[in-house]
Amino acid sequence: MNTALVNRFCDHLWMEDGLAKLTLAAYRNDLTLFGAWLEKERKQFLNAAVSGDIEAYLAWRFSQHAQPRSAARYTSTLKRFYRYLLRENLIAADPTLNLDSPKLPRSLPKTLTEDDVERLLDNADTSTPLGLRDRAMLETLYATGLRVSELVGLKLTAVNVNDGVLRVTGKGNKDRLVPLGEESVQWLRRYLANSRPLLLDGQLCDEVFVTSRGAGMTRQAFWYLIKRHALAAGITRPMSPHTLRHAFATHLLNHGADLRVVQMLLGHSDISTTQIYTHVARERMKQLHAQHHPRG
Repeated sequence: MNTALVNRFCDHLWMEDGLAKLTLAAYRNDLTLFGAWLEKERKQFLNAAVSGDIEAYLAWRFSQHAQPRSAARYTSTLKRFYRYLLRENLIAADPTLNLDSPKLPRSLPKTLTEDDVERLLDNADTSTPLGLRDRAMLETLYATGLRVSELVGLKLTAVNVNDGVLRVTGKGNKDRLVPLGEESVQWLRRYLANSRPLLLDGQLCDEVFVTSRGAGMTRQAFWYLIKRHALAAGITRPMSPHTLRHAFATHLLNHGADLRVVQMLLGHSDISTTQIYTHVARERMKQLHAQHHPRG
């Protein structure tokens, strides 16, 4: 397989778009699987594939019960890869030129009610250093709508509690300023003054949120943390850090926030990504109308 071509393409993505490691790993995995299939079934290398090869591969993936979202990702990966090879004059023609991406149904993001969020935030035992840290993390996430990677990667130098703002480096290494809000600022102040020094126990760490071992928290650890608090708070619906990000956006829109402002706060480069939340807000309005209107 043309491993060098895949490496060159992934290096290009990293340098040009600043994609995260997990995203690059997904591109690399998709191309590795296609390259292996191509050599076994078609006796071809990646840079010699023709449109029929790609169509046959995608048909095979569908026969293996690939989900529509996965199929869309495979297609997107291949189209981007071969466009890159064509630009670099490594192939004479793009075999994906007439390949259509499958249309995906737009699913509404799972979110929480405002009562759910209050129960979740109140669950942490703030009399302990770890509980105070958990409350500060959850308050910060709900106040800002950060991605989980942005939250656990937050550095002390990016937090200004006096002005009540965070400087966040999001996808594509793009910086944005996000306001914290009074409640979140209060919990952050308490955590930074009373909890963080105890957890560090003299150790040094650049990350704002640290573990009992004095190191920065991982995404997986926070994923477990939020699920544990949700379960203890009696929240039975599926829960993840992204659920609280969805709640942040939905509740802002429910209270009259402008869509462009929500786009900026979430760090979405395209407003069409943010527009999904208007559907969630509309569904909520329908429920309220049906519940409270005499002819609902």
